[in-house]
Amino acid sequence: QLQLVESGGGLVQPGGSLRLSCAASGFTLNYYAIGWFRQAPGKEREGVSCISSSAGSTYYADSVKGRFTISRDNAKNTVYLQMNSLKSEDTAVYYCAARLGLGPFFNEYEYDYWGQGTQVTVSS
Repeated sequence: QLQLVESGGGLVQPGGSLRLSCAASGFTLNYYAIGWFRQAPGKEREGVSCISSSAGSTYYADSVKGRFTISRDNAKNTVYLQMNSLKSEDTAVYYCAARLGLGPFFNEYEYDYWGQGTQVTVSS
């Protein structure tokens, strides 16, 4: 059974940092492009960042550029999202998604597998 499991979310003060992890089970992430998405209450899901299967290409939404870093460790079958200088507007449920292929892929409809999400709350 193919599964993605996110972890690392939590409550953090503005200006703080969190590192989200997206671990795969049942398949090898080496050949999959990965995207991170988020959905805040009352808002549509939006793309945050994505990375190609080779890790050679990455993309960031303007709202997180310079603060978030996506990376992958194929040996650990895990993709990470390092989030620094967090703001209250970063509060959302964060999801990772996978699609077979080089990528990166920017549209959520391009992804085949999704995790259950992890809550990130930025508040003082």
